[in-house]
Amino acid sequence: MNLRTPDQNPGWMSEDTLFDVRQLVPIVYVEALPVRLDPLGCVSEVGLLFTADGGEMTRAFVSGRVRHRETIRAALLRNLEKDLGPLAMPQLPASTAPYAVAEYFPAPSQSGLTDERQHAVALEYVVPVQGTCTPRQDALELSWLTPDEALTESVLAEFTGGRGELLRQALAHVGWGR
Repeated sequence: MNLRTPDQNPGWMSEDTLFDVRQLVPIVYVEALPVRLDPLGCVSEVGLLFTADGGEMTRAFVSGRVRHRETIRAALLRNLEKDLGPLAMPQLPASTAPYAVAEYFPAPSQSGLTDERQHAVALEYVVPVQGTCTPRQDALELSWLTPDEALTESVLAEFTGGRGELLRQALAHVGWGR
């Protein structure tokens, strides 16, 4: 019989512990591109977060760590709600197979993706949302762009660490640009 008191906030570490862990092992993330669909189920709009990163304004996806003992589905839902608000009404995919697995490294590498804090592995998803999205946490705003607008060089240049390429892959995955 287990008499331990349940952890009130399972899966989270102190900032110091997280820093130490990031130096030793890859951290698992989920990243989601929120989209709006037209009546035929085709992507009509792409939601891109606008954030302040070290004093620089950048574009970003919904993103967050997978907690210890948390399912991928639960991590996706939690991070979508964290970044888009509780009324976003995301439609999680029936399968949790990602369209891509992104590998981030602290220094430039063959993956083309960088995260100066850590070595990270991110499972990439496209997630339709039906409700009202109000950016929270670190996001300053959420911009809804057509796929063509999102793929312009000026918008892609607003992503850091090679993430613009992930946007291209996400839209190719849903059949955009064929």
